[in-house]
Amino acid sequence: MKKIAILMLPLMSLFLVQCASTSQFNNFVTTNKDKLMDGQKELRFVSYNIPNLAYIEDYDAFTAQSPWRLPTPYEIRDALRTIEIDGGRVARIYTFSVRRAGETDNIVRAVEAPGEFNEAAFRTFDKVLQIANQEGVRLIVPLVDNWWWWGGRGEYAAFRGKKPNDFWTDPQIISDFKKTVKFVLDRKNTYTGVRYKDDKAILGWETGNELEAPLSWQDTIAAYIKSIDKNHLVLEGTFKQLLTEKEVADTNFDVLSTHYYTNLQTAVHDALLNRELTKGKKPYFVGEFGLRNPLNTKALLDTVINNGISGIMIWSLRGHARDGGFYQHSLAYRFPGFAADSMFHEKEIVDMMRAAAYRINGEPEPPLPVPDPPHLLPIGDVYGISWQGSTGASSYEIQRMTEGSDQWKTIADSASDADVAFRPLYDDTTTELGKSYYYRVIAQNSSGASAPSNVVGPVAVTYKKLVDEFADTSKMLVTSDSLKFASLFSSVRAKYDYSRLDGAKEAYVIYRVPESIDSIMVEAFFTTGQCGLSFYAFDSLASLKPIPAKLETYPPYSNFYHFYTPAMYTCGEFPANSRYLKIEFNGGSELSRVEIIYSKLHEPNPNIVTLQQEQQ
Repeated sequence: MKKIAILMLPLMSLFLVQCASTSQFNNFVTTNKDKLMDGQKELRFVSYNIPNLAYIEDYDAFTAQSPWRLPTPYEIRDALRTIEIDGGRVARIYTFSVRRAGETDNIVRAVEAPGEFNEAAFRTFDKVLQIANQEGVRLIVPLVDNWWWWGGRGEYAAFRGKKPNDFWTDPQIISDFKKTVKFVLDRKNTYTGVRYKDDKAILGWETGNELEAPLSWQDTIAAYIKSIDKNHLVLEGTFKQLLTEKEVADTNFDVLSTHYYTNLQTAVHDALLNRELTKGKKPYFVGEFGLRNPLNTKALLDTVINNGISGIMIWSLRGHARDGGFYQHSLAYRFPGFAADSMFHEKEIVDMMRAAAYRINGEPEPPLPVPDPPHLLPIGDVYGISWQGSTGASSYEIQRMTEGSDQWKTIADSASDADVAFRPLYDDTTTELGKSYYYRVIAQNSSGASAPSNVVGPVAVTYKKLVDEFADTSKMLVTSDSLKFASLFSSVRAKYDYSRLDGAKEAYVIYRVPESIDSIMVEAFFTTGQCGLSFYAFDSLASLKPIPAKLETYPPYSNFYHFYTPAMYTCGEFPANSRYLKIEFNGGSELSRVEIIYSKLHEPNPNIVTLQQEQQ
């Protein structure tokens, strides 16, 4: 038996590799004059850019000082399954990140130095390709960024002490970049055993993202790609709205694209000119666009569909986060769209994109599939319930069961995971002190409900907590006249917290709880250098006393968004019977979240002998 088992090991290893490398694709994407082809069938698409697919730029937890992290398989699959359900067929990711000078080592970058690459980052991209094959989504992969945020041409130049524009002409820097190109194309996927240059999930390599590059550089890099990879298309990646005859005639470019963040008239005009220029010669598609008005979005989609343009991709899709909820970003959409985001017409545009994705291929739009069960995350207390969302779910039913019972009770029939980011998704305020509970969650959309999630519990209730996320004023007792809710348009500077309370100097808000306050935690954003909060508490409004609070700040990563500084105040020492809490603004601050713990059940001290025990 031992000999048989030993002989079976190579066969088992082969079986595991074959299972891991399962792909829905039979063909590499090719071209036929101005058409993209999947075998004998034309490939057209209406889809999304997914910048977070292989590298997260939106890790905006309150205490996180860097927005960067690698995605998990759950996050990757959620994003790619969204494209599959949406009928998109193709997605465009972002470039391979490059180490910036002065960064800490805990920030992962794909390219560490000339010819030096981060294995964890590339294992993540291995997983992206594995899941793309499984979900049936083709990927467009740009190789270098024109901009500095992720690290790009300027960082390659900085490795050699040169200026960003030297990237286009300096022989040493061009050689350095070619090392990256060769490494990427020749890499063997650790999960599938397939080299990138042989992977059918890749539609093609784009020379870069929005490059302000001379044609000579583009031509050199495109030719180099083709010298290594005979399977994939090469896409020209400059930042322009109008193509020229030179790009069309260049045999090293197989596919051309443009980006539009301008007005509708210009976008339509330029796209049609590009279509006429490439007609019968090369495939052309709109690689990025961002028209937030639904009517303008529909008009540009119709232009693409009705005039034979190969495809169009909106900027951008943000998927579910492993911590619960969605990643947030400006110019971003979450599937299946949420009507509450009326400022950017999210639901309307997401619905429009899905309909267009099927229409461009002459297919009827199918109903959404019933969502898979969500995954309920560990619960620290009943006021902090979160789950990993289900792809395509529009809401969730939350159920609770008291310990000792066998009956589940619905405590929320349409909870959302799209209202807050990196915060608990649900606050159960209907529990009883001293009891313990079990929880589960069910995902819902227009097609039905999932099976229940995993069960978490028992969760003991040892205190009461007031939580204010500033969705409205319902949890406040008194507010000064000068308080106002912060502008939605500044949310990008406040880690995409859309509900914040803004107060000028000496503005205040007062809370009241039924029993004595045990501790508080207050999160705020400092918007200027002269700022801060002061705290007062006692058993009546007439006798409020100042209380000390510990302050910790989390200076943000340097960026062009000019992030505010997150600040957290905590205090666990209050005068006896304090039921009122006053928070006073010292200027330059916005409140983000308030937590007040009260009615805490304190465990008896075993070292204290009571009179009753002595008498016994």
